[in-house]
Amino acid sequence: MRPGGPGYRRMSFALFLAGVATFALLYSTQALLPLISGDFGVAASDASWTVAAATGGLALFVLPMSALSERFGRRTVMTASLAVAVTLGLLVPFAPSLGVLVALRALQGAALAGLPASATAYLAEEVTPKALVTAIGLFVAGNSVGGMSGRVITGWVAQEWGWRVAVGVIGAIAVACAVAFRALLPAPANFKAGSLRPRVLARTVRDHLSNPLLCRLYAIGALFMTVFGGVYTVIGYRLTEAPFSLPQGIIGSIFLVYLVGTVSASTAGRLVGRMGRRGALYAAGGTTAAGLLVSLAGSLPLVLLGLVLITGGFFAGHAVASSAVSKTAAHGRAQASALYQSAYYIGSSAGSTVGAIAFHSGGWAGTVGVGLLAVLGVVTITVFGTRAARVQRRLTTAA
Repeated sequence: MRPGGPGYRRMSFALFLAGVATFALLYSTQALLPLISGDFGVAASDASWTVAAATGGLALFVLPMSALSERFGRRTVMTASLAVAVTLGLLVPFAPSLGVLVALRALQGAALAGLPASATAYLAEEVTPKALVTAIGLFVAGNSVGGMSGRVITGWVAQEWGWRVAVGVIGAIAVACAVAFRALLPAPANFKAGSLRPRVLARTVRDHLSNPLLCRLYAIGALFMTVFGGVYTVIGYRLTEAPFSLPQGIIGSIFLVYLVGTVSASTAGRLVGRMGRRGALYAAGGTTAAGLLVSLAGSLPLVLLGLVLITGGFFAGHAVASSAVSKTAAHGRAQASALYQSAYYIGSSAGSTVGAIAFHSGGWAGTVGVGLLAVLGVVTITVFGTRAARVQRRLTTAA
């Protein structure tokens, strides 16, 4: 499929809705952490496990789920994953304790593991190479819309009726997205069933992990998500405190800055066309670092500007890195994408937990410090990749 061709719009909208449902469910508790802390009488670092457990569950199960998609088909696995995840989403509001809530969120994350890697593998097989970055960018844009709408809706609903009703509403929205996704997504035309044999899977994973470029892309995805997970896990706590002291509904509305991520992710293909992959990663990392520094200000408009820059930089970097994984993998694309998603969500879990601990110890400056270290890692890896590419070009020329 190509832009303007048969089925492309249906496919794009279906995967956009899948992205909306995935991020809305995965981060449904993130904007509500202060309320969850108050309800269960726990600290921020404890409540943050409702986010870390979901992303950790996804990180652990994304590789096995990608193997199932190689055998049973991308669309089948994505449909089953969404069905289980939305069912659990309707149970989350009834969790009687923090422990049960964390367990349900871990199961929900594991169920959602069938979406990200299968979606990028589906696109790599069904979309022309020139349109791949744009198509994946649209899927990532759906992630940003899901993350934004979920947090905005939960913020205002929770302000009136509490966090339990708020996550229930998100579950109902995700059900609608799942039904529409299954109705719209075209049947795959280029899928070829693979093997479920452990040896074959292990060999494919070993091949990917021995590819230096893929390993660099996995690390970049993890580090970008460390920044993002830390910032958005903690920002609600910061904005409820002086000098801001914002109500829950307004804090939820802060997440409208995700719309910036929708734009930056969907235009990542053009950015790569102008600057190249590494140039685009430098730009994304620089924008994210600038946002972290601006967010240190005590002025709400500057904090919002910082969030805008962080969000735009993160989603651009994520779209560039994830599409590069699909292009680089010569075989086992679902496993290649799964390894990226695993690293990515490990970064999210680490960012949520470490960011909350840093905030408890050193306030917002502590969380920013963690983020800046992660961005430094992105830049360092990209510089190393640039030098490695130059050496390879010299060797090729000399030969």
